[in-house]
Amino acid sequence: MRTNKISDEERIKAFKLAKKPEVIEKQKLNVRYHVEDFDVNDRPRRFLEAFAAILKHSNYRMALDHYSRVVSRCALCATTCQIYQATGDLEDIPCRRSELLLNVYRRHFTLGGLLKGRISGKDFLTDEKIQEMADGFWNCTACRRCTLECPMGVDHGLITHLGRYILSEIGIAPRALVVSTREQLEGASRNTSAIPIPALKDTLEFLEDDMLEEKSVNIKFPIDVDGSDYVFFPAVSDFLMEAETLMGIAAVFTATGDSWTIGTGYYDGINYGLFYNDRIMERIIRNVDEETDRLHGKNVLIGECGHASRTAKNFMPTFCGGKDARCVVSILEYTHKVWKEGKLKLDPNVVTEKVAYHDPCNFARQRWIVNQPREVLKSFCKNYVEMTPSGENNICCGGGGGTVSIDEIRPYRTTVGGKLKADQIRKSGCDILVAPCANCKKQLRELVEDQGINCQVVGLHDLIYKAIIFDDSLIVKKEGLIFDKPDFSSKEEN
Repeated sequence: MRTNKISDEERIKAFKLAKKPEVIEKQKLNVRYHVEDFDVNDRPRRFLEAFAAILKHSNYRMALDHYSRVVSRCALCATTCQIYQATGDLEDIPCRRSELLLNVYRRHFTLGGLLKGRISGKDFLTDEKIQEMADGFWNCTACRRCTLECPMGVDHGLITHLGRYILSEIGIAPRALVVSTREQLEGASRNTSAIPIPALKDTLEFLEDDMLEEKSVNIKFPIDVDGSDYVFFPAVSDFLMEAETLMGIAAVFTATGDSWTIGTGYYDGINYGLFYNDRIMERIIRNVDEETDRLHGKNVLIGECGHASRTAKNFMPTFCGGKDARCVVSILEYTHKVWKEGKLKLDPNVVTEKVAYHDPCNFARQRWIVNQPREVLKSFCKNYVEMTPSGENNICCGGGGGTVSIDEIRPYRTTVGGKLKADQIRKSGCDILVAPCANCKKQLRELVEDQGINCQVVGLHDLIYKAIIFDDSLIVKKEGLIFDKPDFSSKEEN
């Protein structure tokens, strides 16, 4: 049953908006697409060829046949679109954006459209229309909130995804995503942050020493352990920027005693293919599956990352074994499970600040992970507050759909895409905002900084690391620690 339904007053308000902010016009001059050399007159032909190939080798046609017949332009989707609500520009209404691609499909890939086109000689695809699609699809955060309000059930997020897929096949995609996935699939490091194995190991050893000093517990990051229950794939950027999240996850496994490991053959859960190209997405998922095979792991465990979890969970069966595909588990699911079983104990007196929870779209929109993190947080955060709307109807961070990776559009992301989210955070009055997703954390930190909101953005396991209570049997006596410094206070000075 749907919650947080849009009221009639909110619908009316959504259509009474200010003029599009100037930052969007500047963005058109600054955004860099990875565009191959092309002929303006030839690009429409290449677009149609790519479109035809995708239709031939996928099942998108079934969805497009349905959407092209039932789609309406009632614009109810505008009432839930945070881009349109921030700009008031009719071009940002989701159903209008979807029509850009659906019109191409009707005209060039249906019998009626082909016959009508031959008779009239009109409505051919032009380079101008391709550019309009590129601008429209990449302004969208692909949060799919608009699908909740569409009376015909049209998934505008799916159409945005398909539009990006076609565009990327002819060389039109944000440079940031292309460069990252090229390093991940073809580079020496095989990950989007270009972290070499020696640097990975050094980082993990450093964190182990830190945790031993802080918690007096030997908390380890197992590496290349054969036959583990869980092979761990976080967003690889966590190894550079989210130390507390990683330490919290390692602490949970130390408390439960379950077996897990990080592989050195492949250790990046990020899958930018979801944002722009299905072929890329498939190759990355196969890498995850092959690494788990190499280590004879039982389950794939994805770290705090919404899109990495969704791609593995939803598409591992598609590309790697069908019904026999191995189980994919989000770390949020695992932590909630062991907490419910009483294996994870948390001190309710450690986190005293006002805490709120942000729902990553890739978890909440499909009703997959909504209440689990909240239950864990409420168990040890006395001052927990809920933001509204939340859950399935949550407001996107403003950097969804891979736009957070495009640094040159940060002003757009934090003043347009993230405007509604900033208002929501400010209204909650929270001191700490928990966002269990690598992309959301990056976007929200930039958002609160640019919007002047006094709020700390952390992961769920950052707080768990602070509050976790270990069994006495795991405590190491500090006198025996190698890193303890000798006490020279009683020695006489020379």
